[in-house]
Amino acid sequence: MHILILGNAPKTLVNFRRPLIEAMLKAGHRVTAAAAGFDPKLTAWFAARDVAYFDVPIERAGLNPLADIRTLARFVRLMRATKPDLVFAYMIKPVVYGLIAARIAGVQRRAAMITGLGYAFTESAHEGLIARAKRAGVHVAARAAYALALPFADTVIFQNGDDRAAFAQLRLTRAGQRVARVNGSGVDLAHFAPAPMPEGPITFLMIARLLRDKGVYEYVEAARQVKRTRPEARFVLAGPFDPNPAAVKPAEVEAWMREGVIDYQGALDDVRPAIAAAHVFVLPSYREGCPRTVLEAMAMGRPVITTNVPGCRETVEDGVSGILVPKQDAAALARAALHLSADEMFRRKAATQALRTARQKFDATQVAADMLHSLSLGENPQRRPWTREAA
Repeated sequence: MHILILGNAPKTLVNFRRPLIEAMLKAGHRVTAAAAGFDPKLTAWFAARDVAYFDVPIERAGLNPLADIRTLARFVRLMRATKPDLVFAYMIKPVVYGLIAARIAGVQRRAAMITGLGYAFTESAHEGLIARAKRAGVHVAARAAYALALPFADTVIFQNGDDRAAFAQLRLTRAGQRVARVNGSGVDLAHFAPAPMPEGPITFLMIARLLRDKGVYEYVEAARQVKRTRPEARFVLAGPFDPNPAAVKPAEVEAWMREGVIDYQGALDDVRPAIAAAHVFVLPSYREGCPRTVLEAMAMGRPVITTNVPGCRETVEDGVSGILVPKQDAAALARAALHLSADEMFRRKAATQALRTARQKFDATQVAADMLHSLSLGENPQRRPWTREAA
């Protein structure tokens, strides 16, 4: 079968979809990939596996009808030229415009993966009226776009049960549609191997795009509170700036560094050294699909503090492999950090359990096999991650 995979950037195709692409190739399928952007190193990765890659410009942020119509037209031309048997899309714009284009181009099989609901479906109590109104408008537009496109999908794959339930409640999935749930994108257990705990003062690490919705402000405020009691504690922040409306401004990060509350390390090409240098991983996100950075930290044997919200709570067993805290609660986050700072025995036990969970539940090889089964591209009789949507 010829499969076309649509994403928003070549980096996510390689970083997040690599096990799936390799499983498809191993099963004998031909794979073509398309996303916005061109990276010589990444396109070399595709070429080495005989995967054709196409650069299709997509505006990731904002609503620009003319730009989005151009994206739709590009997808239609691509599909008519490559003639795939199956289109598999992830991220909101590739899903919406990819599914519509596949229907226009006459592609017989169409599938979407919902990797999280993002800015449009996330609530923030700290925003002003204008920011809330803007978010509400984006929510209405995103909901309408999903309602238009998802009926064209034969299969819809979710990464957590909360997102699955939300789409069902909003009637964004249809009766008779094949609906599946998998354990996120999984994590490469060979690449993210366990690392010994570092020496030195307790170090916390947060890796995320610099967005309000990732909990960056709560992380910074928790760092302030912890440092009043444990001034030696280090709080490391890493990740790229983002064009999202909820983005953290570079000037804010510079101010935090001058204050001495965080150590910002920028966007990292390889996160493993940063994880190895930390004792605890932190992600105070407001909502996720299934946070890959948390899985990577767990696979390297790090306990996790994260929020009790969709996606995040799928990864951590509270009090066992880490600590769950309420979202947008810097004080609770600080208390959890202080607890892990003071109790080395719990910290080490939680690290061991985090590694065990990563191996048992989030192995990327098994997740890829589940996805192939969900897409009817491979048999996996011991695991049945899909159902039919009820009428």
